[in-house]
Amino acid sequence: MWGISYWLFPVISGLCWLGMLLGLLIHWTSKGKPHYPSMNPDQRIAYISDVGAQELKPLFIAGACVTSIFLDLSFLAERWLRHSGRLVKNTTTIEKVLSGLSLVFAAIGTAGLILLSIFDTLRHPRLHDVFLLLFIAGYVISAVFICWEYQRLGIHFRQHRILRMSFWIKLSFILVEVILAIAFGVTNFRHSYNAAAVLEWAVAFIFTLYVFSFFVDLLPAVRTKHHRFAPQTEMQLEQNDATSNANTAYHEGQDVVDSQRTLTEPGGRVANGGKYDNAKSRPMASNF
Repeated sequence: MWGISYWLFPVISGLCWLGMLLGLLIHWTSKGKPHYPSMNPDQRIAYISDVGAQELKPLFIAGACVTSIFLDLSFLAERWLRHSGRLVKNTTTIEKVLSGLSLVFAAIGTAGLILLSIFDTLRHPRLHDVFLLLFIAGYVISAVFICWEYQRLGIHFRQHRILRMSFWIKLSFILVEVILAIAFGVTNFRHSYNAAAVLEWAVAFIFTLYVFSFFVDLLPAVRTKHHRFAPQTEMQLEQNDATSNANTAYHEGQDVVDSQRTLTEPGGRVANGGKYDNAKSRPMASNF
């Protein structure tokens, strides 16, 4: 049974973000794809911020706030569970530093997301662009530090496949989002606003997958609800295997020594089915 646990934080965050995006998109299309005042004259596809600056601005702000709060709770829960031993613990100082840096840049991304929803593109276009940059850069850099941390954890705990899974999910997010963000900036700079709008929606929807990836990170804590996780590193496992093999070899050697001692004890030895006197090497009498 999964039960109610910390994995609910990213699920709530992801569902709120996805619901907000779908609400804005469906609202704009159901209205006949209107041309808003914040859009350029030759622009046919609205940016997320164009729709969010109109009558659905309360939804935009609420969705951004709830998403950010529960995503930050996911970060904090992951840090706490790892520190308390309910997830694989950090083994080096650098891992703890990387985790702390990921929290710092996630907070920057959170501030950017909330502020860009408040300072909309219609009334505060310059501030909106600055906060949009903070939002994207903050969470992407945060994901870089998380990937770095998980890569180092994966070296010490290779037996935990969930670390590799989360690492590759987040690395894929980084690569895709960076490529799309660069393309968004280029098309926006070249005044290709329709292409830029499509790319912005794509970046936002892919961010949903990144949020849900923390479900993978926090799910193992369900199994450690009533006890602490005491994992062994790969090196410790190899040392244990080496110790076990050495003990096995030792016992096998003892058996060989005991067998040889039995064969060479005074009173005779057995060879080729016959019993010989050790002193004279002559066959001894047998009752059979």
